[in-house]
Amino acid sequence: MRAPIGHFDDARPVPACLDELTGPVADAVRHWQGSVPADQILYVDTDPEWADTATFVEHYGRDLLERSANCVVVAGKRGGETTLAASVVLSTTRVDVNGVVRRQLGARKASFAAMDTATGETGMEYGGITPLGLPGGWPVLVDAAVVDLPYVLVGSGRRRGKLLVPGKAFAELPGAVVLEGLGVA
Repeated sequence: MRAPIGHFDDARPVPACLDELTGPVADAVRHWQGSVPADQILYVDTDPEWADTATFVEHYGRDLLERSANCVVVAGKRGGETTLAASVVLSTTRVDVNGVVRRQLGARKASFAAMDTATGETGMEYGGITPLGLPGGWPVLVDAAVVDLPYVLVGSGRRRGKLLVPGKAFAELPGAVVLEGLGVA
């Protein structure tokens, strides 16, 4: 199957590729709900050496720069309590941690979660964290610009492989909150 974005040799519906995913992501696909059918989410096998955005777009298509999203784990702290959440923004922007994230989580202080926390809590590889399959109860903060795209390239839970997800599906993820201005230039 031809990928709707990028220059990939092979794109397959993600339900046919569960063995390529981490456990939490595969479980999320198995129990997928929403208006976007799971088979419209595509898996593309990619070289883990090219997982970082700049290298990735050089190899798989410069048009992907404007159609890729990063999913980062953030931590909001207030009164000794820590709330973990995911933030999904276009790769051409950065997460407004000290503004939008802090306010949305009702935190006194917000920061990016430590790598060990992010990978340990999600069961995913650093550099491949995806908003599909996150722990139950986590807020998933999604920049409105991500939802507006027909397809978005995002991690698969591993550094090898990526997911091509219809933008509107991000708004339907468990715990999703779509926010204007989450990603800033």
